[in-house]
Amino acid sequence: MSDNDMESKKHWERVYTTKPVTGVSWYQEHSERSLRLIEATRVPKSGSIIDVGGGTSTLVDDLLDAGYRDVSVLDLSRAALLAAQSRLGPKSALVHWLEADITKAELPTRAYDIWHDRAVFHFLTSEADCRLYVAQVLRAVKPGGHVIVATFAEDGPTRCSGLPVVRYSPTELHGQFGSSFVLLKQEREEHRTPYNDRPIGAPSGTRTRRATYQRSSAEPQVMPPPTASSMTR
Repeated sequence: MSDNDMESKKHWERVYTTKPVTGVSWYQEHSERSLRLIEATRVPKSGSIIDVGGGTSTLVDDLLDAGYRDVSVLDLSRAALLAAQSRLGPKSALVHWLEADITKAELPTRAYDIWHDRAVFHFLTSEADCRLYVAQVLRAVKPGGHVIVATFAEDGPTRCSGLPVVRYSPTELHGQFGSSFVLLKQEREEHRTPYNDRPIGAPSGTRTRRATYQRSSAEPQVMPPPTASSMTR
């Protein structure tokens, strides 16, 4: 593990050992939008789902409650995964837990029907890491599988949890994934943080963080860039 990798892991271990689960800015009691987008794929409940950067997210709880039976959660932080396992109790045995850096993880080939990420991609600030991430998606997702990725929108914050992030317009986000992905849907979310965590450059008291969600199909077809009409608010 390189020095940069070690520092990144230390950062996230520190976040999850010093802040309550409900105190991080990305906390949601239920990941309703993510669950709706997953259910919209019509992948059967036996389908394989990976939540990348799942950490302490309650999406895994909701997926199990909805009847999904093959769920994996990947995160760089062991503390985050242990907290999620503790919350789930005995049901945690139903989940595949992966402690890894997504750009370097050894994932099975063509294994997942759905790849979900609400937490990672916007933290990849180098083109090299973005390319590694997309390569992982192409290798690990089944042909015709679904890829759901959320990032900060172009008018979202420039930093999160003390780290710089990359903001994406709908067109820019789709462009990162390229012609191997068929764009199916994009949505915009106004997320209110659970505390007064003011984004850089925002007025005092601002608690809203804007995000872009994208659902794509991993198929080798060239598609035109998204238009404003493809956005759902």
